[in-house]
Amino acid sequence: MAFLKKYLLPILVLFLGYYYSTVEEFRPEMLQGKKVIVTGASKGIGREMAYHLSQMGAHVVLTARSEEGLQKVVSRCLELGAASAHYVAGTMEDMAFAEQFVHKAGKLMGGLDMLILNHITYSPLGFFRDDIDSVRKAMEVNFFSYVVLSTAALPMLKQSSGSIAVVSSVAGKMAQPLVAPYSATKFALDGFFSTVRQEHSLAKVNVSITLCILGLIDTETAMKATSGVFVAEAAPKEECALEIIKGTALRKDEVYYHKSSWVSLLLNNPGRRIVEYLSIGNYNLERFF
Repeated sequence: MAFLKKYLLPILVLFLGYYYSTVEEFRPEMLQGKKVIVTGASKGIGREMAYHLSQMGAHVVLTARSEEGLQKVVSRCLELGAASAHYVAGTMEDMAFAEQFVHKAGKLMGGLDMLILNHITYSPLGFFRDDIDSVRKAMEVNFFSYVVLSTAALPMLKQSSGSIAVVSSVAGKMAQPLVAPYSATKFALDGFFSTVRQEHSLAKVNVSITLCILGLIDTETAMKATSGVFVAEAAPKEECALEIIKGTALRKDEVYYHKSSWVSLLLNNPGRRIVEYLSIGNYNLERFF
């Protein structure tokens, strides 16, 4: 108890004071002329992010599996004022495509400022029993392709001091029934990208990583998948998309967007940040520089 009063509580107070005193106000002009990739952009949250970015005057390159859907979104992006808008259709089950897509997008825009990783593969709700293939496919699309895309984009993002947005879920912060394969991928995203963010800080790599933790959002896919099963109220996809962009532009570590403010408050645990910070002292990192 004496240790808690003497050391831990003052550290917590100082940490929270610093964290909340460095909040910058978002301005749409932050995105004007920026070069942005959005994955999973033919519908849902990805489509809404593409529209917001276009209204802010950004360059966008979009990808998803549906070429027809992407054509419609790109057309609308140009109407909304995008500095430029292109699409490349393909599946993130193909890691070669994922890597090649980033390089092609970089050539189309002449660089890259922001990478928004938003795509997922569909996983039906249900108790997990023995479907190993569904776990493997979910991990490949929802996690491993994110690693491939971010790795391919990193050289361009280093040049622009850019940002990565990783769209995740409350299912990647807490246990929930019926979504074991999906949840596994979202926990993996947190572990991988939070670690890489920490390594960027230690190595002085000026590329931010924003983990976006979302609750139920009223996309067509989510509403169809949860109909008759999940009774909580969904949050609007348009506002969700904007909050992801804001948080990424402001280079936040995490963005929480949920219909209930209590979920965000309870899951955004400062204790983890403090322990992570203190644990750095246990490593001899000089050999890695």
